[in-house]
Amino acid sequence: MRELVANHPMLQQITGSMFLARATLQREHNMLHKALLKIVRRDKVCRQFMTAPGVGPIVAITYKTAVDDPHRIKKSKGAGPLFGITPKRYQSGETDVIGGTSRIGDAIVPAMLYEAANSLLSRTTRFSALKRWGLVLPRGAA
Repeated sequence: MRELVANHPMLQQITGSMFLARATLQREHNMLHKALLKIVRRDKVCRQFMTAPGVGPIVAITYKTAVDDPHRIKKSKGAGPLFGITPKRYQSGETDVIGGTSRIGDAIVPAMLYEAANSLLSRTTRFSALKRWGLVLPRGAA
């Protein structure tokens, strides 16, 4: 960029300011990321989450903070409705229609869980029981 705007003083000033702003944002992002990693390393629950293939520090801290108090979820099946990843259902008389997901609740958690699952299925080379289960799911054998 600097070579392209070398003969244009106004463009030099604009791009110089943009480069400075970008460098500042990058520096602040790196500081926040290091602080987050420090928090996750100290947290026993987050470290346990990260033992699952595909789950990194961002997914672990996102899930932990979204659940907040794990005692309010009696069974593991109770976590799905908390984040809106259970199917909508309409029942009336003999009618029973199962629709798309309800999307009620925290929207970032399903996105993070999707990223973790995608990472597990596509990027993780080591095979595990969790990966085997994830590969069987699309075929309808849950």
